[in-house]
Amino acid sequence: MDNSGKEKEAIQLMAEADKKVKSSGSFLGGMFGGNHKVEEACEMYARAANMFKMAKNWSAAGNAFCQAAKLHMQLQNKHDSATSFVDAGNAYKKADPQGEAINCLNAAIDIYTDMGRFTIAAKHHITIAEVYESELVDIEKAIAHYEQAADYYKGEESNSSANKCLLKVASYSAQLEQYQKAIEIYEQVGTNTMDNPLLKYSAKEYFFKAALCHFIVDELNAKLAVEKYEEMFPAFSDSRECKLLKKLLEAHEEQNSEAFTEAVKEFDSISRLDQWLTTMLLRIKKTIQGDAGDLK
Repeated sequence: MDNSGKEKEAIQLMAEADKKVKSSGSFLGGMFGGNHKVEEACEMYARAANMFKMAKNWSAAGNAFCQAAKLHMQLQNKHDSATSFVDAGNAYKKADPQGEAINCLNAAIDIYTDMGRFTIAAKHHITIAEVYESELVDIEKAIAHYEQAADYYKGEESNSSANKCLLKVASYSAQLEQYQKAIEIYEQVGTNTMDNPLLKYSAKEYFFKAALCHFIVDELNAKLAVEKYEEMFPAFSDSRECKLLKKLLEAHEEQNSEAFTEAVKEFDSISRLDQWLTTMLLRIKKTIQGDAGDLK
């Protein structure tokens, strides 16, 4: 379906809206229903934005939504302004300048936090974090936005949403070799979930990951951590994760890289290792003297 006509129509609407905004700012325009003209311009920008969307001109759609958002703000329509900034952000996400998407979403977040709508603000922080992790590959910034989202969720007692964000922070922190930060989060989330009948099976995974982070830093710390987790959460002792940790500790103590690899292979044959676990296990294995640094 040819939507080029829509694009022409949208460009025309934008020009008309611009005219209305200019005339509303003039002295005479101000005297004769200036606000009414701004409202009409707002509507025109939104209609133009949707036409640009149909024509898949995402950058122009983002710009039109952004203009509407600014006018809504001028009219003190905070909620409509925030919604338009989110629409602008979503359109810009599909275009190239990812920076614009982030600017618009940040503008929406400012309005939502000002209105006390922290759960919605948290959701948009997650969207920004996802743009940083997948499009811009700036993990430090992604971490900062996940942390902010977790903070807002905690404040609103949405603990499971907060935990999801914190686990992202822990995973990336460990990748960036910020092990202490990762350990604290994994232990905190593990402790929070181990008493919940629906979530306690996940607790063993979080304690397992915390122990691996300990192991990279110091073997003795890892040993003590495993003992602590077994004491806190007896079900951890029977888990395959705990048994693997004990085998790895033993192999490491003996500086036996073959036994280390064998234990990992055996575990992997039943529970496939993801990229994160593979990376951490390789980092541990490299601390065995004379190791080639693979898990084959």
